[in-house]
Amino acid sequence: MDEFSLIERYFRRPGPGGEGVLLGPGDDAALLTPPAGEQLVMTLDTSVGGRHFPDDLPPFETGHRCLAVNLSDLYAMGARPLWFLLSLTLPEVDEAWLAEFSRGMFALADRAGIDLVGGDMTRGPLSVAIQATGAVRADRVLRRDGALPGQILAVGGVPGLGGLGLRHWQAGQRDSASARHFAAPDLDLTLGRRLAGRAGACIDISDGLLQDLGHVLKASGGLGAVIDTGALPVNEELAALDAEDRLALQLSGGDDYRLLFTWPADDPLPEGTVAIGRISGPGPVRLRAPDGSERPADSPGWRHFP
Repeated sequence: MDEFSLIERYFRRPGPGGEGVLLGPGDDAALLTPPAGEQLVMTLDTSVGGRHFPDDLPPFETGHRCLAVNLSDLYAMGARPLWFLLSLTLPEVDEAWLAEFSRGMFALADRAGIDLVGGDMTRGPLSVAIQATGAVRADRVLRRDGALPGQILAVGGVPGLGGLGLRHWQAGQRDSASARHFAAPDLDLTLGRRLAGRAGACIDISDGLLQDLGHVLKASGGLGAVIDTGALPVNEELAALDAEDRLALQLSGGDDYRLLFTWPADDPLPEGTVAIGRISGPGPVRLRAPDGSERPADSPGWRHFP
């Protein structure tokens, strides 16, 4: 089958388009109507086989995962997802792979309420590029630059599952909870909008908690933070690890796709989130142990170009 037949079979869905879709896949470009009174939020992420996901990741999980990393960015801005474009590069045509890839991708797309409105396919090393668009009112946008000294530092979900999941995947332990999360990140589809207009700053944890926190602190004017290591939420798998190994995974492991945010100290935290520290004045990030002792944090996360 040629490119156009493959797109028609696996990526063009019957029925009317979603919100604001005047013309979806099948023409030179999509025709879209932006929501009245809202700002558009756009993100683009490229996932390369063997670099951003394992070569042996099943196609259903690959489709889910590649869309999830874009949705996580939209949620970190407080946006509701609307539309996405897909650019798919394949080494060869494998219709069984395409059927499962599209099934995994659309399963998450339907849950999130986002519509595929166009894209293309070409031949080459396996690569999935997705450009996603969402919308949010101007007074509800979440950004990285809104942290203030004294605000609570909080997280939605358990950090470290992505890093531990990769370790399990590489060891052949594919049925662990963390391996399943790594393969197909279990996103919180509602937290971003619950934080919108209320959180100080927000970012999704994709490259490691410390590294992503560093982006928030830099954007907010060079602030510092104290992380209470004993407050980091864990699951059974993380709890079973050596304490230092667990801490390294929770602070520096990537692929969590959980929201890290700051919150007014006198307001109750949203349901399902955990306070893990506070924002401080200018200075380094420090780790506070359960016994009250502190040490500087010095643990890098993921980098594309070390």
